Amino acid sequence: MAPRQKTAGLLDAVGPAFSRLRRSVLLDVENPVPAKDLTRTLVLNIVEDGADGEVTVGVVAERLAVDPSVASRMVTDCIGAGYLVRAASQRDGRRTVLRLSPEGAATLERFRQHQRVAFEYITRDWPEQERLEFARLLLKYVDAIDALRAPA
Repeated sequence: MAPRQKTAGLLDAVGPAFSRLRRSVLLDVENPVPAKDLTRTLVLNIVEDGADGEVTVGVVAERLAVDPSVASRMVTDCIGAGYLVRAASQRDGRRTVLRLSPEGAATLERFRQHQRVAFEYITRDWPEQERLEFARLLLKYVDAIDALRAPA
């Protein structure tokens, strides 16, 4: 196979690999996170990342690329589970923003520990240098995505 074809094949495989990753490994390691909490952590991460502390249901919908009614149900579920609370906006008292509750912050911390254990388990046979380089490049990739989303 020519180098150009090999490169194209490798790059074409990235998207399907991300899809397989989302569907599989994080559920298969020790102390799996319940599927319901996996979905909740999507919302909790958005709230924690914040939009200058002003995360609304609309922001959640936009970041998850879902209909506002879907985001509203997801947020309501997180509130019902005790992971989020509604608060008045400091910029506009008519707006309602979302904040993590202490239980929501603890849930995110447990999830992050689970993700680290999963990463270490999956890469257990990798040389340390490759493991750290992959982690560095993955973070660089995510930062590049965030930079593309940032308002100009």
